[in-house]
Amino acid sequence: MIRKVIQRATTAAWSALVLALTPGHWAQAHGVHQHGVARLEVAVEGAQLVIRLDSPLDNLLGFERAPRTAAERTAAAALIKRLESAQGLFLTSPVAGCTLASAEVEAPVLQGGSAREHADLVAEWRYTCRAPERLTGLRVLLFKDYPRLRRLDAAVVGPRGQRAAQLTARLPDLAW
Repeated sequence: MIRKVIQRATTAAWSALVLALTPGHWAQAHGVHQHGVARLEVAVEGAQLVIRLDSPLDNLLGFERAPRTAAERTAAAALIKRLESAQGLFLTSPVAGCTLASAEVEAPVLQGGSAREHADLVAEWRYTCRAPERLTGLRVLLFKDYPRLRRLDAAVVGPRGQRAAQLTARLPDLAW
């Protein structure tokens, strides 16, 4: 979905900028899978804020295969429900007035797909902001509830340009 936002951008340079800014995305697409590390992509266009997380399941569940026990099935269902609600995952600049418009979670191994050696989860959240010009950053709260997640390689593309950062539990703020 984040690519749809980028495709709707007014210039081809916008897309080139995203690709140039996110070299780690290409590595992940070709099989690089590192526990403790996930990728966060943020795009701001007009009143839309789109956040995309690409993470090994191990970071969020402690395993990355189809759940085997009742406890694992419960944990997997709770994870998907939590990500779909977006409650307590991110804080935006309050004055921007951003509200969740939609959320999508893809985790094939948890959703009846085939088990792979290394399974990932991709989640995407779309927010609509009443005052997007006042949107100056994002605090990522994922580290609190998912301690196996040690680092987020983040990239932002928006009207103020682009930025890349590494976020951690001690440095959870992404400003632009």
